[in-house]
Amino acid sequence: MASITISDLLTIIFVLVDDWYQAEGLKLLQGKHGRKPEFTDSEVMTLMLAQDYIPYPSETQYIEFLRANYLDLFPKLVDQSQFNRRFRSLRLLVEQLRRYWIVQKGWNCQARYLLDTKPVPVLGYKRNKSHSDFFGNASFGVCASRKLKYFGYKLVTVATLRGIPMVYDLVPANLDERLAAEAIIDQLSCCDLFTDKGFLGLEWQTQIFDQTNNLIWTPRRSNQYVQNTRNLDRWLSSVRERIEGVFHEIQDTGRNIERLLAKTIIGLCTRVIAKMTSHLLRHLLLIDFGVNVQTFEVVSTF
Repeated sequence: MASITISDLLTIIFVLVDDWYQAEGLKLLQGKHGRKPEFTDSEVMTLMLAQDYIPYPSETQYIEFLRANYLDLFPKLVDQSQFNRRFRSLRLLVEQLRRYWIVQKGWNCQARYLLDTKPVPVLGYKRNKSHSDFFGNASFGVCASRKLKYFGYKLVTVATLRGIPMVYDLVPANLDERLAAEAIIDQLSCCDLFTDKGFLGLEWQTQIFDQTNNLIWTPRRSNQYVQNTRNLDRWLSSVRERIEGVFHEIQDTGRNIERLLAKTIIGLCTRVIAKMTSHLLRHLLLIDFGVNVQTFEVVSTF
């Protein structure tokens, strides 16, 4: 099986990003003042997304690795501090790119999706929070399935059955999972959402259906009067494995989403946007180009 070099992978990503940037991105930047930077927005966005495939522990190490080995591809490469500022300033543009790819590939036209939440710690549980940018925004929470106590947020995500994130949001860690889901469910309509027991509640599920025409499907507790059919429980059990697989991929492919090391709310949001976009791009590269970024193998001819 053939393999792909980092140079070729960076080139493919840059072409995908720059084609969108020239066609759509520039329209979103109309009215933005200032001199055009030598290190282009497309190059910054390319490195933002590729960072998840070349997961150096720190941003400084990542930039210096590129400077030492791929300066011919990025001759105007800036230092880490400038890159980080540009990184944050382009976060909303990267999110627009992610949404464009979703529509382009038709992933928004499906009728079945997965729904779940994941803990995103930002500070040590016992660390003083009063001088942190997260003070008054993040909160203490518990992940029952992992018996984890943490301070931070929940990442609530709706993904396709193939594990491609559709919509997502960060909410305080102490927010009820059902209320967390309301932050994104209204972006979908007439869909079946498969999830776990954290989203039980006939009254709440009925309310969601009345407001959005979305059906919430969950396993039942053994003491509930109304039970699912055996076939439905088998299906929900298999879907649950897919949900766990989706978050396993998001966490363990590239940088760990529980260790993004952000010091500010904007920094955290920027890293989450880049993480979710690069995860979607991983699927796009495999489907369109046969490139598996986890192994750097080419599984089909392109």
